[in-house]
Amino acid sequence: MRTVPCPCEHAAMNFCSHCGQRVAPAIPAGDHLPRFVCASCGAIHYENPKLIAGCIPEHEGRILLCRRGIEPRRGFWTFPAGFMENDETLQQAAARESKEECLADVEIGSLLAVVHVLSARQVHVFFRARLPVASFGPTPESLEVGLFSEAGTPWDDIAFPSIEFALRRYFHDRARGLEDHHFTSVERRPPGIPL
Repeated sequence: MRTVPCPCEHAAMNFCSHCGQRVAPAIPAGDHLPRFVCASCGAIHYENPKLIAGCIPEHEGRILLCRRGIEPRRGFWTFPAGFMENDETLQQAAARESKEECLADVEIGSLLAVVHVLSARQVHVFFRARLPVASFGPTPESLEVGLFSEAGTPWDDIAFPSIEFALRRYFHDRARGLEDHHFTSVERRPPGIPL
């Protein structure tokens, strides 16, 4: 094992979750990337991207959007999405987020987009969805919720680049009767817009 300078620009790990002793960045034998390794028990702590799951619910030609009631980007618009939990599928996570953020029961459809948000160490996975009944409302996570046409979408106030990418692909595909899969990477944060 070779000790190396701390590789991350994010918060560094200080203590081992197994034994509570100090960890240090090192490249373990047989590995090629720096990891946080416990000097006492030898545990290797891997840091991997977080998964975000979400969906664009549609009801009678309009889509469900919510205005964020929490940071980051409080007051800006998004479709329901959030961190995936253990013991759930991506589709279950997207449906749960719709319920938590919009009080909406949705039917998850086909895969729409995968966005690699490299600077935030996240992968955003978005689905098409159906909102069978126009029943929804704000929650502690949303200031307001509503159904929007493509023309009525608040494009200037969309919360994140990944959300705008997915929305534009959604409307593009829908106009052509397609259900394509779209992939992109976001490497840098636009000025003033946290990812």
